[in-house]
Amino acid sequence: MSMQALSDRDAPIVAVATAPGRGAVGIVRASGRDLSSLIVALCGTALAPRHATHLDFLDHDGRAIDRGLALHFPAPHSYTGEDVLELQAHGGPVVLQLLLARCLAALPGARLARPGEFTERAFLNDKLDLAQAEAVADLIDASTEAAARSAGRALAGAFSKQVDTLAQGLVTLRTLVEATLDFPEEEIDFLEQADAAGQLKALQDGLIALTQQARQGALLREGLRVVIAGQPNVGKSSLLNALAGAELAIVTPIPGTTRDRVSESIQIEGVPLHITDTAGLRPDAHTHDEVERIGIGRSWGAIETADVVLFLHDLTQHGADAAYDAVERDITAEIAKRKPAAVPLLNVWNKVDAGALLKARPDAVAVSAKTGQGLDALRRALLQQAGWQSAPDGVFIARARHVQALQRAEQHLTQAQGHLQQAPFALDLLAEGLRLAHEALCEITGAFTADDLLGEIFSSFCIGK
Repeated sequence: MSMQALSDRDAPIVAVATAPGRGAVGIVRASGRDLSSLIVALCGTALAPRHATHLDFLDHDGRAIDRGLALHFPAPHSYTGEDVLELQAHGGPVVLQLLLARCLAALPGARLARPGEFTERAFLNDKLDLAQAEAVADLIDASTEAAARSAGRALAGAFSKQVDTLAQGLVTLRTLVEATLDFPEEEIDFLEQADAAGQLKALQDGLIALTQQARQGALLREGLRVVIAGQPNVGKSSLLNALAGAELAIVTPIPGTTRDRVSESIQIEGVPLHITDTAGLRPDAHTHDEVERIGIGRSWGAIETADVVLFLHDLTQHGADAAYDAVERDITAEIAKRKPAAVPLLNVWNKVDAGALLKARPDAVAVSAKTGQGLDALRRALLQQAGWQSAPDGVFIARARHVQALQRAEQHLTQAQGHLQQAPFALDLLAEGLRLAHEALCEITGAFTADDLLGEIFSSFCIGK
């Protein structure tokens, strides 16, 4: 079969694997079924497998484009599972483009790699499962040290091994139940002797524990969207500046200074927090400024998409200003209507440095954005509201789709337990519940994954990775 007849997934691919711009070293990478002709054309000789060779990279006329290191990783012992050639040259954009063009010209049927296609081929050739492949991108994109270390654990297979253990347990139980379907007259004794109920309970317990771990990993990857809401001039911008440790938002004693959202990302114990300061909230009748009115509308939009709403109150006005208290009640009612029910509301009382006292409130935190008093307690409260429980050393990176798949598996196992407890047993429904739970687990590692999902996952990768 000629190269031109190869399918899109079988065609050789080439890409610059380092970031755009000038640098000390730049890398061009190629992957395909057989790169021997490319190696001879570009390097002038065959290369010893997995050894770096210092030589000239040759153009079509045998002239040197550059001099650098060439490494050949023969299939299947390579990142992609195919032949891989890696050229380490000087990191000038022109040099790298010349090497890229030379590779495309010297290798019939070769094309430029799509984003993430090298890792996609590693997945398709069973070098990585899907969760590990996603961890490659997560390691590159990690915004904190804890996230990077957790992505490394996922890439090493920490998450996949736990998923596979549960999947194998489900296979064992499915085999038992489906074998019982062939002998319905003995189903009660057969299932009781095999402790099917005990096996199912153990799987449920393991799944709950894994889901909790995955939530922690997803939090490390995605971070937490925190929206600071409250009336004008209660100190929202000052609190954002204090948490970020920088002058990000303009702070004045004039109500309505913040007209639009101001955002900053910080980290607490390695967890990224994306904090948004919003325009002060007050009823439309209280503002005659159209720009401020638009800003207030955007504030409500931010609240509706938040993971945590931080409702900031002014201790110096609470209980001392009837108009302030009336607006507080209106805002409280409106937040309750607008924010999703599952999104927690954290009440924070500012200006404690002014000498105002906060009555005992189990759901509130007292701070001073001016002096920093109470900020550590606020940071701990934000982590608690986020559901952060584990120390970073034991966490692997995870994605929202992983958590959703685990939750679906939990739901199917709960339904299966109900069928197992029925008298007489609903064995066909029990078997179907176990099958659906198994499929949900296998979506995580890619055993059952639609092609469109693969395209969505790998399109977010870097080109050359």
